[in-house]
Amino acid sequence: MWEQGGRTVKSKKTGLVFFPAFDWAISPTHPEREERLLYTRDQIFEEGVLDLPEIEEYAPRLITIHDVARVHFCVPRVQSQVTEAHLIAAGSAALLADAVISGEIRNGFALVRPPGHHAMRVVHGNRGFCNINNEAILVEYLRRRHGIKRIAIVDSDVHHGDGTQDIFYHDPDLLFISFHQDGRTIYPGTGFPNELGGPGAYARTINIPLPPGLGDETFHYVVDNLVLPVLKDFQPEFIINSAGQDNHYTDPLGSMRFTAGGYAEFTRKLNPHLAVLEGGYAIETALPYVNLAILLALAGHDYSCIQEPDWPGRMPENPERVARVHKMVEQLLTVWQNRDRVDLEKIFGSGDFFQRRKQIYYDTDYIEEEQLERVRRCTRCPGYLTIDSRADHGYGRSNRVFCVSVPFNACSTCQSEAYDAYAGAKKITGFHHVYMQDKSTDTCLAFDREKGQEWVSEGPKVGD
Repeated sequence: MWEQGGRTVKSKKTGLVFFPAFDWAISPTHPEREERLLYTRDQIFEEGVLDLPEIEEYAPRLITIHDVARVHFCVPRVQSQVTEAHLIAAGSAALLADAVISGEIRNGFALVRPPGHHAMRVVHGNRGFCNINNEAILVEYLRRRHGIKRIAIVDSDVHHGDGTQDIFYHDPDLLFISFHQDGRTIYPGTGFPNELGGPGAYARTINIPLPPGLGDETFHYVVDNLVLPVLKDFQPEFIINSAGQDNHYTDPLGSMRFTAGGYAEFTRKLNPHLAVLEGGYAIETALPYVNLAILLALAGHDYSCIQEPDWPGRMPENPERVARVHKMVEQLLTVWQNRDRVDLEKIFGSGDFFQRRKQIYYDTDYIEEEQLERVRRCTRCPGYLTIDSRADHGYGRSNRVFCVSVPFNACSTCQSEAYDAYAGAKKITGFHHVYMQDKSTDTCLAFDREKGQEWVSEGPKVGD
């Protein structure tokens, strides 16, 4: 037994869950398909990694519908947006987290699909290959089940984790760091340095958009000079890596030049409690090597021998682009260091509510969504949030919903006002569905106007 981050750890093992989701695919030839994991599985078996005493494989497990409803407003209901595969992917991450908290394992790697980091708080369909957000569901699960409050998510996918950012943009106890290919050159077109969180969670969101063509050297400059210092200051109780691997130099959807060795060294430095697979679509040339390297790094094994067969050797980087990244890192570190001395009214204005309008496009299901998001600016808690969402599904089909979310540490005033907002929205005929998500009591409500019915879902008590 030894101490790690204030926890008594009984085991040196690394937990692994492998779930390729044979029965879920957007289409048979879509980049996000089961072969993403099958080649990795072959590589792991071929290398005999599962025979190592430091690695223990777990069987997958389902998350509950309520665990999803605690995070997402699924339209019209959770069951209409998720399959069993989605519940298993999210549930497997929660299973490994339970094992970490109990001390059965030191850390874990959820090698699962479907991915999730593009799924936002409101879900009208699939976007960016994602329906529900595995890491966000895990965060709220950790808070409700284990009482863990302060959590960090570091997203290493080539695409900006816009869904994770959206869900936690107003959460001061969740640090979200994403380094990714510049959104001006790749989907989803977001994730810029000025996206820093809402007025109650300023600088809890940090985005590092990287110019295309950069590799391991700049990757680790960002990690060493920004990611690790910010994490050290924030002192999270639990660290999650959204382990997207499409920054690899062979990935067909990205234009970066990271290597398997670079990812492994990043994993060693970050030392996450849990890595959860996100993107990565070079099925034969990247994923088997990157996944194996990450797993060995988590287990504390030597990964220096892991090298892609077509590795061209050290790849030069554009000096001008490197200099731009260095300057951005310096500026963002200054923002972080001065986060508590900022005049928030100059940035967000004054008033009891902060609001923003958002245009969201579902690239998989071709849905266009407009949102008006309003968050209560409270001095005693993060404040409750409301979303007026209108989705155009094409061919004259549209849906308008109203959503209310109460944070897990809400004050009594915000909780009361939130329920008043929910009750008031139920009287407005323009809303097809009205939702309440009260994380402070772990209660979820959903009102269907057409059926005139209200559903109530309550989670188990802590310790059940």
